[in-house]
Amino acid sequence: MRAVHPRGFAGFLPTWGHSDIGMKLVLSTHNLTLTEAIENHLTSKLEKLLRLQQRAVDARVILERDHARAPEQQFICSIRIGVRGPDLYAEDCESDLYAAIDKVIKKLEQQLRTRHNKQKARKHKEAAASKRRRQEAAL
Repeated sequence: MRAVHPRGFAGFLPTWGHSDIGMKLVLSTHNLTLTEAIENHLTSKLEKLLRLQQRAVDARVILERDHARAPEQQFICSIRIGVRGPDLYAEDCESDLYAAIDKVIKKLEQQLRTRHNKQKARKHKEAAASKRRRQEAAL
């Protein structure tokens, strides 16, 4: 089942065909034929990524092939994930589309881990400060 977005996005699917990633996925391609193997690879990678961030609202994926670029940078993959706060965005150029997808997913995973660690550190910092205040008040 494939629907076409009113503005011309090639692969607009509210929930992905055979697997449900639990969020809106907008997939757009330029100068590239979207095969089922690419779709499967992309959805499996996004499912793994979204285990780290369950509150993701949507993902916008753009896959393109640029004939004018050098052969080692011909395929471009960019992904924007809408989350609470600033959106996560990563882009990469490679000679192989699958490698570009993998690198972008790796970059997004690192961004998610960094964001999570910052929130965790902030929470621990506030808890330690309140504990210190309680101990000083008890003296």
